[in-house]
Amino acid sequence: MSNWIEALKKEIPEGQIMTELADRYSYSFDASFGEYLPDVVVQAKNKQEVVYIVKVANQFGIPIYPRGQGTCLSGGPLPVYGGMVLDLSQWPEQITLNVEDLTINVSPSVLTARINEEAEKHGLMYAPDPSSAHVATIGGNLAENSGGPRGLKYGVTKDFVIGLELVTPEGEVIRTGGQTIKNVTGFDLTKLIVGSEGTLGVITEATLKLIPKPPAVQTIMVEFDHVRTAGQAISRTLTSGILPSKMEFMDQACIQAVENFKPSGLPVDAKAIVIIELDGHPQTLDVETKLVQNIMSSIGATNLIIPKTKEEADKIWHARKQVSPAIAKIKPTKVSEDATVPRSKIPEMMDRLHDIKNKYNVEVVVFGHAGDGNLHPNILCDKRDQEEMGRVEQAVEEVFQAAIDLGGTLSGEHGIGTMKAPFMEKELGEVGLDMMKRIKDSWDPNGIMNPGKIFPEKGQKLVLTDE
Repeated sequence: MSNWIEALKKEIPEGQIMTELADRYSYSFDASFGEYLPDVVVQAKNKQEVVYIVKVANQFGIPIYPRGQGTCLSGGPLPVYGGMVLDLSQWPEQITLNVEDLTINVSPSVLTARINEEAEKHGLMYAPDPSSAHVATIGGNLAENSGGPRGLKYGVTKDFVIGLELVTPEGEVIRTGGQTIKNVTGFDLTKLIVGSEGTLGVITEATLKLIPKPPAVQTIMVEFDHVRTAGQAISRTLTSGILPSKMEFMDQACIQAVENFKPSGLPVDAKAIVIIELDGHPQTLDVETKLVQNIMSSIGATNLIIPKTKEEADKIWHARKQVSPAIAKIKPTKVSEDATVPRSKIPEMMDRLHDIKNKYNVEVVVFGHAGDGNLHPNILCDKRDQEEMGRVEQAVEEVFQAAIDLGGTLSGEHGIGTMKAPFMEKELGEVGLDMMKRIKDSWDPNGIMNPGKIFPEKGQKLVLTDE
């Protein structure tokens, strides 16, 4: 090991190379499950350093794991085979806004929320809005193809990426896409790289598309006595010709958890609520708001609240953002999933989740971006209780299977990483998975770039315990 660390020191400042046990432990986990200790952590602060680090990794056959802020919920940056964690979070922030082209160039270390902040100064918007935007880097968002509430109307990260600069797994620099909105020159390598979870190279720059910021927004909160009815209301709204920018779902357990955590005035007696945001021209919003009211009334909503001020609306959305920290207070361990189904299947998925909860006697709460079918079933448990965690593992497997059975997918925005790799063949089939492996092998012939992710090892199973 000393040979390749000495090789790194020839070009990388020693202050950016961390070998102390305490430093390595701080990079051994992310926001998911599992803990893997790297042999070394290297911070890269420019493209030239990344190129050199990757070439050293190739020369010595060392696994390399790109990492941003470590907010990943699927194990994306975990160093499962030791080796080297490549920390890109300390790269100096670089943001170049091209207002007339409606594009922005950013370094991988830029916090996602900062991109939108800069865009808004010019009346523009960067639409992707993952809940972790204030702490997650754009590099991580690109690797995982992150989504968010606005994905319903505007799409996810990949829909706003028009060009990338990438250090390949062999240490070469390539550019994909470009600065233009339309580009059909050859294979779309940009879309291939976005969502590849760091297995095809290290992103060192991204060109992102911006859009004009809508002039007005309107929030609506709707209460229901039945979870299934809430699911039906979502489909009914979307087939009416109205396309909200956000359509969020919270079940009763989530509502009560938020009220116990930070009271926000949510209706604790409701079985479910749907929070809608419309955006566009003010006159259009007036018409669409009335249409939503009619739809909700006809389907059996028990109450509908239309905030009169921005402060009232912000309070509702703040309550929605409190769900994750609130439910984390219920039990020590939170298994957060993002099984996604066709929107018409949301009521059936709710039924399946209810059955899974009862079958395995686990505590399941559900929230998420229901407008695009992206639900977040969270199982609350205690990882110190081995027997309970065994039931949780079985429950999670059935959640994945339920999504696939209903024509859905293992992940809408969290990625595959280590958590969902064992289930990939169930969704893609043997041939589909093999085609992905062939792409990976051709891009990364030495197998050094983020190994142990996406592709299942033989006999690999989901493990949430410390076995």
